[in-house]
Amino acid sequence: MDQRAIGVFDSGLGGLTALRELIALLPHEHIIYFGDTARVPYGTRSRETIINYARQDVSFLRSFDLKAILIACGTVSTTAMETLEAEFSTPLFGVVEPAVAQAVAASVSGCIGLIGTPATVGSGAFERAILAHNSTAHVTSAACPLFVPLVENGRYEPDDKVVELVVAEYLQPLKAAGVDTLVLGCTHYPLLAEAIAAYMGEGVRLINTGAAAAQALAGFLREGDALSDATARGEQKFYVSDSPEGFERLASIFLHTDVCGEVAQVTVG
Repeated sequence: MDQRAIGVFDSGLGGLTALRELIALLPHEHIIYFGDTARVPYGTRSRETIINYARQDVSFLRSFDLKAILIACGTVSTTAMETLEAEFSTPLFGVVEPAVAQAVAASVSGCIGLIGTPATVGSGAFERAILAHNSTAHVTSAACPLFVPLVENGRYEPDDKVVELVVAEYLQPLKAAGVDTLVLGCTHYPLLAEAIAAYMGEGVRLINTGAAAAQALAGFLREGDALSDATARGEQKFYVSDSPEGFERLASIFLHTDVCGEVAQVTVG
């Protein structure tokens, strides 16, 4: 048994969708969440900048005594994962491999779609991982740079005309390609799942990368006998790099419940 907390971080609020899944799977675990809200979004930054930010994020979380860290950010998972694993000894879990395993298992035709930030799509990490699992798969990718700012500003309802227009513009090539499985390569995107599903139509399976990563981390802790033996519900602490004002309101949307833990502003870098 291991009573230490689990760390979770993202460039902003999207990682809270992964945190929600983690709480549901491991309700007795203590969790520390860091959102780099002062520097969101990461997806339009250079590779060097993303790696630098990710180092600082992991270093901040490692100032706590953690048993594992969930990198609930598609951009960091696809761009900086190898560097982080080489530099830090704490077990790190990204979103790529768990989501790809689910996507390949779910796809009947082998025609798989991927949407993500420009950095995520440009890295080619998801495509390489999919082809490693299924060399005959056909992957169609699309960068969706407006999705993160839309979600961070509370624009995600499926009947929002702006959301409908942006979703249609970005996803038209994937729909035309006839994908039967679509990987949501950013943890912000589950909030747009209704709008995405409505546009893509019945029969297209959406893969929630944050949920997949949370399941992989939970399995790792169970297999390693590293779960907490506490019987009380675990606590969450939240840290952000920009003003915490408004965080609780938006965070409650991502978490589907009110924020119960403390929210504090910190400086990283």
